Order: sequence, then structure tokens, then C-alpha cells
Amino acid sequence: MTVRYTKDHEWVRVEGDIAVCGISTYAAEKLGDVVYAELPALGRVVAKEEAIAVVESAKAASDVYAPISGEVVGLNAEIEQQNWQVINDAPEGAGWFVKIRPSDLSELDGLMDGAIYAAYTKG
Repeated sequence: MTVRYTKDHEWVRVEGDIAVCGISTYAAEKLGDVVYAELPALGRVVAKEEAIAVVESAKAASDVYAPISGEVVGLNAEIEQQNWQVINDAPEGAGWFVKIRPSDLSELDGLMDGAIYAAYTKG
């Protein structure tokens, strides 16, 4: 499945019945070097657009919002082990934050595809 983006710079990619989520490359570049990140509890049920994680850099702290509703079924071990550099190195790859079992895949319909998101970030 293609990657979808939120207006708050999160991304989501559905793999089978699981949605992998994180912050966009654009967001990671704006933040600069990540110095701290906090993930939600495994098993937490989240609503779309609910704050589910925190990411901090020397420049700013920011909430990370759920791009889709569902249950948190996976957490990035690298981030849990305080290897926050993975967020900067590969924000849309190995730097993912959570895996969510979606409760309503139609919520993806309101999100931006890559081309629209690229235009959105250019202002």
C-alpha cells in the first residue's frame, strides 16, 4: 500500500492488517537531531488524531498524532532502547514509531498521498 500523510506530518503505511506509523521526513528535518522520544503503551486503543507519542529535539518538542484509529500492537524497539538517531536517519523506514491494528481503514481516505503532501509542505 502507498504511504499516506497527515497535516501534522505523520505517515501511515498499511502492511497486511497492520498500519505502520511514524513522522515524515519533512518533520524529522524540521525537528533536527532527536534527543528524546516517548512511545505509547502496547495495547493502547487510540483514536485518529489523538496524541500518542512525543518527540523532542534541541529545537522543539512535538506530539505525534495517530493517523488512524485502532490498537497499538507494535513499538519500535530501537526507539524504546533510546536509539533516537534512527528517527533522523530513516523517519519513513526504520524510524517508524508504532504499529496499529486499524479499526476503520476508511479513515485513510482523508489523508494525503505523497504528491499532495509534497505540495502541502512547500506551502
